[in-house]
Amino acid sequence: MSSGDRLTYGIQAVRKALAAGRASRLYLQEDLGQKRLGRLADDITRSRVPVELCPAQQLERLTGTTKHQGIAARVTGAASLSDREALALVATLAPPLILALDGIEDPRNFGSLLRTADAAGVDLVVTGRSRNVGVTPVASKVAAGAAEAQPLAEVANLARFLEQLAEAGIRIVGTDEAAPVSLFDADLAGPLALVMGAEGRGMRRLTRERCDLLVRLPMHGVVESLNVAVAAGICLYECQRQRLARAGPVR
Repeated sequence: MSSGDRLTYGIQAVRKALAAGRASRLYLQEDLGQKRLGRLADDITRSRVPVELCPAQQLERLTGTTKHQGIAARVTGAASLSDREALALVATLAPPLILALDGIEDPRNFGSLLRTADAAGVDLVVTGRSRNVGVTPVASKVAAGAAEAQPLAEVANLARFLEQLAEAGIRIVGTDEAAPVSLFDADLAGPLALVMGAEGRGMRRLTRERCDLLVRLPMHGVVESLNVAVAAGICLYECQRQRLARAGPVR
């Protein structure tokens, strides 16, 4: 597992980093209001992480935004899984649910996807190392803590990694607005990797060729497509719905 050192900001993201033991230093706005400080005081005390008080302008320079909510953290530790580590993790899952992202370049979309994946019970998010935005401060803030909790792999070649997943018995399902099969008509209950392409361009050709099935979201209004994080959420929850239905009632 590769190591990283990055900045995250926002109350929820910092609290998650503290809970995971991955924050090495905190930057706290010196005139932070008592109400907001009260939401953080216990977490900061328990963590015993060094705290640097600084003016709002310094936090703005550190984070690159005025929406830092008065706190930022230097986060260290494991940043992402390698190809080998990701495959080893997948081998322990039964059945795995994987979200593969092909060319997501907007950090806000990436953060939303991480948050959606965490909420929907995704076991692993996979991105290409050179064709996807990383966990930037903006992505981490939008993820609202999911960037610190969601297992993430950055692989050397996404198409080749999908081929390795297929060899391990995992079905590769891609999303395409022109696909002949509706999401709700597809069998998504087994070991699955759901592939989401970039907004506008969609999946690249080699990624598409690794898919066993392409599905579309039925669109009934005047809009032609949905935000990629919204579309991913619908698809992932349909996967979970089918899994629960296949498993039967809990006794």
